[in-house]
Amino acid sequence: MTRARDHWSPDDIPDQTGRTVVVTGANAGLGAVTARELAARGAKVVLACRDVAKGEAVAADLAGAEVVRLDLASLDSVHEAAAQISQQNERIDLLVNNAGLMMTPQGVTADGFELQVGTNHLGHFALTGLLLDPLLGTPDSRVVTVTSLAHRFGDGRMDFDNLQAERGYDPMAAYGRSKLANLLFTHELQRRLSDAGAPTIAVAAHPGLSRTTLDRYLPAPVRPLVAAGTWLAGQSAAKGAMPTLRAATDPRAVGGQLYGPSGFRETRGRPVPVGSTRGSRDPEAMRRLWEISEELTGVHPPLGPATAG
Repeated sequence: MTRARDHWSPDDIPDQTGRTVVVTGANAGLGAVTARELAARGAKVVLACRDVAKGEAVAADLAGAEVVRLDLASLDSVHEAAAQISQQNERIDLLVNNAGLMMTPQGVTADGFELQVGTNHLGHFALTGLLLDPLLGTPDSRVVTVTSLAHRFGDGRMDFDNLQAERGYDPMAAYGRSKLANLLFTHELQRRLSDAGAPTIAVAAHPGLSRTTLDRYLPAPVRPLVAAGTWLAGQSAAKGAMPTLRAATDPRAVGGQLYGPSGFRETRGRPVPVGSTRGSRDPEAMRRLWEISEELTGVHPPLGPATAG
């Protein structure tokens, strides 16, 4: 991989005129940057946000943008949002699963799931499944799921025995599980799409170390130290969104690819294809997480089981 010669930038984003894009968590941070960049190139953007007022403030500057209330920590809200998006849009060219929580105090979603895995993975799994029909009906459509360097926490493998923090809660471990789940979901979704001969691909991205509001749940004494480290070693939200934008628009992207920053330990830099842990590419873990996710959410995406491989 020759990263030094890979100089992709926002100038390389193709014209998006005629495309309909759904971005979760588009009211701030990486999601807002993603929505703005795609709208600036002609896309119709649907901002799926828990905070509708903030979403409308972003949408006010985007021609033709829509705002839909989406609380990923509530399956009822996910169903309502998916129904509204489907009713208002005949096609979906791109779904960006961007919203997320990081290292929250212990809590559960409205449906009783551990808060981070419930929001970051299960909510997006359900939303993707519910929007898959209009995606599958649109040529060259994509699902982009935003993961994190945190997928490498621990041994880099999914702890299915503690998926819901049944054996004690560690906010860092729970966050890592949710971000690993994002990658396992992307790879399993791509396998199933490929087996079905679908016109849709699944791609992932991570922002490196980016300056956003995700650190708001960190303990007060720790937050300034983390913020200082991010300012020194990380990058702006605008640059952190570049891997997502490349995953979403690069004509050369292939299903199952992961994009991240090119710099030191993938914390900052230009967006390039990067690797992930062996655990994130474990076929048995992919299959098992998919089946558990279907059981927990009650959502069964219209794709059959992927073949072994």
